[in-house]
Amino acid sequence: MILLGLDPGLGTTGWGVIAAEGNRLRHVGNGQIKTEPSMPLPRRLTYLHAALAEMIRVERPDGAAVEEVLGNSNAQSTLKLGQARGIVLLSAAQAGLIVGEYHPSIVKKAVVGTGGADKKQIQAMVGHLLPGVKLTGPDAADALAVAITHAHHLASARAQMRRTGISA
Repeated sequence: MILLGLDPGLGTTGWGVIAAEGNRLRHVGNGQIKTEPSMPLPRRLTYLHAALAEMIRVERPDGAAVEEVLGNSNAQSTLKLGQARGIVLLSAAQAGLIVGEYHPSIVKKAVVGTGGADKKQIQAMVGHLLPGVKLTGPDAADALAVAITHAHHLASARAQMRRTGISA
């Protein structure tokens, strides 16, 4: 199963694609989509949507997962981040993907083992879990962490269904 992880942002949206084969994970690709701060907001959102649609067309994932947005003290920044997250969700949904959503602390706990992990710890564990990965940046590392979290959650759900006798 090919899984796409997405770390939304208006300035930079990270993406990461992994192959999950049972308990084995393999890196497929990762990147960052950047928008120009000088562009008007509607153009930045349009660019983000087009770039995501093209990446999804090329990578052909079977499912996707998106990190939830945390609010901050700047309401304007939170609103713009929420709009970028909406574009990320729209792009995945338009491609027919079922999208999982994970709180950042769940992603950190799944990948590092603690919900309070920092970006360097996430990058180190992503490198450990996906040997040979060349990260394009911290947002791509976060996106791969989201994909890894989704793979673990899907595997746990399948195992639970087998234990209870429910077929997938």
